[in-house]
Amino acid sequence: MIDLKAFLAEPDRYLKGWERRGESYYSLGKDLHPLVIKLKALEQREQEAQAEVNMGSKQIPKLRGEYLEHKLKSLKESSDEAAKLKHEKGVLLAALKPILSGLPNLPKDDVPDGKTVEDNLTMREWGTKPDLKKPLDYLTIAERFGWIDMERGSKVSGSRFGYILGTAAQLEFALIHYAQSMLIPEGFTMVVPPALIKAESMQAMGYLGGGGESETYHLPDDDLYLVGTAEQAIGPIHRDEKLDLTAGPKRYLGFSSAFRREAGSYGKDTKGILRVHQFDKLEMISFTLPGDSEAEHEFLVSQQERLLQGLELPYRVVKLCTADLTSFPSARTIDIECWMPGQGTYRETHSASTTTDYQTRDLNTKVKIGASTEFAHLLNATAFAIGRTLIALIENGQQADGSVVFPKALAAYLPNQQTTFQPPA
Repeated sequence: MIDLKAFLAEPDRYLKGWERRGESYYSLGKDLHPLVIKLKALEQREQEAQAEVNMGSKQIPKLRGEYLEHKLKSLKESSDEAAKLKHEKGVLLAALKPILSGLPNLPKDDVPDGKTVEDNLTMREWGTKPDLKKPLDYLTIAERFGWIDMERGSKVSGSRFGYILGTAAQLEFALIHYAQSMLIPEGFTMVVPPALIKAESMQAMGYLGGGGESETYHLPDDDLYLVGTAEQAIGPIHRDEKLDLTAGPKRYLGFSSAFRREAGSYGKDTKGILRVHQFDKLEMISFTLPGDSEAEHEFLVSQQERLLQGLELPYRVVKLCTADLTSFPSARTIDIECWMPGQGTYRETHSASTTTDYQTRDLNTKVKIGASTEFAHLLNATAFAIGRTLIALIENGQQADGSVVFPKALAAYLPNQQTTFQPPA
């Protein structure tokens, strides 16, 4: 949620920011402005009326006769006025709620303006693309080896579900161990969070506004949501808490199965495990002081690159433009796209976002700064989206003789330290 006090102080800055993200947000912001002005006026009048009640209550024991009678009458009027104003404020807040949930975070100044994904900014590239004359796509390879079975997954669960089998399943756990070995020494605490969270938690994290609810799986009988990423369950871990971050950011490495409807993506990447309804994911989450969040964003991206470089996967780092900044809480998102030789293109495997205080304001997660407190800043970054990383490993590991070679960095976590696999006869 945005800072209403800051919005009133600098409405033009907010309106310009929303306009950069889309004309509809600009219009919604303009509708919001007069309502917030009215809300602040109601709050001030309520406080004044309540102050009169408090002061009058203290004077009552000292009064007698007509003075007492007059004060009691005045006190009742002030009390009735305070109650009326409180009711009006509640009605207005209820009207404001859907508007506020429909407004995204402001984009950072360095986020490129754009109208399509073509306006994203490539910041750098790393690695050497494999020299393959006729590269195969991962699904062709995986089905040949018996590593992925989408047909049986569809039979059991429906479209966009699959089985990860054998070596591919072992690779998943190898990636988890590898990530732990790299990130825990950097101050991350490993956590397996709940996969189901309350509606208030999903709302506070900013995923029930702007169409985000269409991506979620909701269990209405329990009013619980399946998480689409570990971030959604780990962000609320410090709800209504005051953190001491004088020693540095509080970092978590979360593992969770993730569930997404993939609404609006029908007909796109429907084969295989690139875009499915259920997948496993390792996510980095950081709580920081407001002044430390920019450096932390750079740090998280650097850890993503370190993980990929250890796996020798060629990639490029991309800063998303305003048109591609689809996550409501994000103020800036940097993606990493791995080269997929079987598809002849880069595909997104990692994402790192700073959400500033957009989420922590609703979560009421604060930090101590001297004698005062402010809302913490919250950041999230993919360590590994397992399915997409498997795709990159399989496609980049394929050899001309039909074998597949996986990175040496994973050897210690694979049975018999085997990293080379020959195709079945």
